[in-house]
Amino acid sequence: MELVNLKAIAPSSVRVILIDSQTELDVFNLNAGQTDYLTSIISNQNSPGAIRICPVNLYPDWLVFVFPDPEKKDASLTESYRQDGVEIQKWVNSNRLNDVILENHSQLPDRLFMTAEGIILSNYQFLPYFSEADKKRNSLSRMAVSTDQQERLRELEVLTEAVYKTRDLVNEPLSSLNAVKFADEIEKMAFKLGIGVEVMDKNQIEAMGMGGLLSVNLGSIDPPRFCVLDYNPENPLNEKPLVLVGKGIVYDTGGLSLKPTPNSMDHMKSDMAGAAAVTGVMYALAALNWPVRVVALIPITDNRPDGNAYVPGDVIRMHSGLSVEVLNTDAEGRMILADALSYAKKYDPELVIDMATLTGSAVMTVGSIGTVVMGTADEKIMKTLSESGHETFERTVELPLWDEYGKLMESEIADLKNIGGRDAGAITAGKFLQRFTDYPWIHMDIAGPAFLFAKEGYRGVGGTGTGVRLLIEFIKRQYLSVQ
Repeated sequence: MELVNLKAIAPSSVRVILIDSQTELDVFNLNAGQTDYLTSIISNQNSPGAIRICPVNLYPDWLVFVFPDPEKKDASLTESYRQDGVEIQKWVNSNRLNDVILENHSQLPDRLFMTAEGIILSNYQFLPYFSEADKKRNSLSRMAVSTDQQERLRELEVLTEAVYKTRDLVNEPLSSLNAVKFADEIEKMAFKLGIGVEVMDKNQIEAMGMGGLLSVNLGSIDPPRFCVLDYNPENPLNEKPLVLVGKGIVYDTGGLSLKPTPNSMDHMKSDMAGAAAVTGVMYALAALNWPVRVVALIPITDNRPDGNAYVPGDVIRMHSGLSVEVLNTDAEGRMILADALSYAKKYDPELVIDMATLTGSAVMTVGSIGTVVMGTADEKIMKTLSESGHETFERTVELPLWDEYGKLMESEIADLKNIGGRDAGAITAGKFLQRFTDYPWIHMDIAGPAFLFAKEGYRGVGGTGTGVRLLIEFIKRQYLSVQ
C-alpha cells in the first residue's frame, strides 16, 4: 500500500473523516437528513453499542465518519485509533475501493497518524506463492493523509515499510530463505541504505571461535552466516553504540531433540523473527537518517537433525571461552545468541538489546499479548522501554533475574548447561544469556507475539513484525528525547 500526496488522489475518492462531539458538520455539504442522522449518532456516543464508523454514500463519492471510543483512555485510547484503522481497511476492501483520503476534524491530534498506521498495517498481505495472487489482493492500494506534518508522515511511511519488510522476511519459507539467502537480503538492504555491513562465512566464524553458532549448524546442509551491520551517521548523539542482537534461526526442527510437527515445527520458519525485526529497525533508522550509532549482530543458521548434528551431552566451547553442556538441542537460540552477545563486547556498547523467539515459557507467561523482557540495564532505561511498549501497544512484562535462577544452570561437567529445567524457562534462558554479557543489557523474548495463527487486528496472520515499532519508539525516546 502506497502513501501518496493529496493531489495524487481525486477528490471524489473515499474521504475518511475523523470527528468528535465538537466537529462542525456543516463543512461536509450534507443534506438535512444526513446531518440530523450524524448529529443523533454523536449524541448517543456514550450509549452501549453506539455506532463508531458511519459511511455516507454521496454517489459517486463516499464520506466515512469515524467516532472515537468514549470508553477508552490513555494507551487503550490510542490503540483504539489503530483498531479504527483496521475497521476502515475492512470496509474499503469489502467495497472494492482503491483510494482513501484520511482527514482529522476532531480535537485529537495524534488520532490521524495512529488511524493511518492501523489502516496501513492491517492492509498487509503475503501473496508471492499464490498462482492467482491478483484475485486475492486487497483493492486498497493508495492513501493520502491530510496533514502539514510532513516529517511525522515520513516517519509513519518508513516505519510501516520496515514492518512490512520484517513480516515478509518472517513469512518466507526456508526453501527460499535459508541462512545464505537471508544474509544476502540483509547485505542488499544495507548497501541500498548506506549501512556498513560485513557478512562472515563459516571459515570466519570458525576463526572467531563461535562454538555455539557452529554447533547448531552441524546438522545443516547450509553453511552459517554472521552478519554485522554498522549504522554510523555523522555526529551521532551517542558516544558508545547501541548494539542490537537478533536470533536468526531460519528453521528450527529442534535438532535431535526433535519438535512435534502440529502447532510447533510447522511454523518454525518464524524462528528468525528476532533477526528480521532487528533488520527492520536498521532499515528504519537509516531511512530516517536518525543521528544514533547502532550496530546489529545477526547470527544465522537452521537447526536440523542430520547425522552430524550436535547431541545432548555434548560440551561446546563458546566464543567467550565458557563451556556449555548441551542437554537439549532445541535450546539452540540461546547458543547462537550467546556467541553474538560475547562478540558485542568489542564495541564497548552503551546498551545491548537482544530480540528472539526464544522460549515456549514466554508464550505460556504472556501469550501473544506481550513481550517478556529482563536484563541488567538501569531502571530508567527499562522504564523507557516499558513506556515505548505502551505507546506502540507492543507491551512488555519484566521478569526478574535473581541469582537463584543461575543455580539452575549449573553443570556437573562444564561452566553451565543450556537448560535449567521446566520451571521458569523464560527466566533461566535469560539467565544463561546473562553469563555472556558484561555491559548494560536487555533480553526480549518475542516468542508469543512474533507469529500468529489467527488475525489480531492490524497484526494479521503469520509474521507480525513485533519489535520494530517498539524499538524505534525506544530509540526516539532514549536518544532523540522526543516524548
